[in-house]
Amino acid sequence: MKKRKYAIIASFTLLLLLTGCGAQQTPEQKPLKAEYTRITPEEAFLLMVDDVVILDVRTEEEYTRGHIQNAILIPHDEIRERMESELPDKNQVILVYCRSGARSETAARALIDMGYTNVYDFGGIIDWPYEVVQ
Repeated sequence: MKKRKYAIIASFTLLLLLTGCGAQQTPEQKPLKAEYTRITPEEAFLLMVDDVVILDVRTEEEYTRGHIQNAILIPHDEIRERMESELPDKNQVILVYCRSGARSETAARALIDMGYTNVYDFGGIIDWPYEVVQ
């Protein structure tokens, strides 16, 4: 009798967890859209490993004057035209920056609208406390 009681309680608890507030999804449901996330340059630096894309969304002229090592350049106004062909993995971690943070926010939001799921805006290179490539 006790085993059945615990089984019912466990089943009910599991049911509540799976349906609570509509936050959980079944495989048939469309995945939730990623949200815009702003992180600090220090947090971005800690995330920079081999499989992370560092995306510079400034102009080519700005990029050649100095950029973060291993950053790829896709100007913010070319994001919608170039991203899917150049970075087709929409689950790839992408760290976005510009000069001051305005264009990186615009670009990060565009990427999220395009279905990219792991986009992090870390603002502008003017706030970058680490080395840059010149």
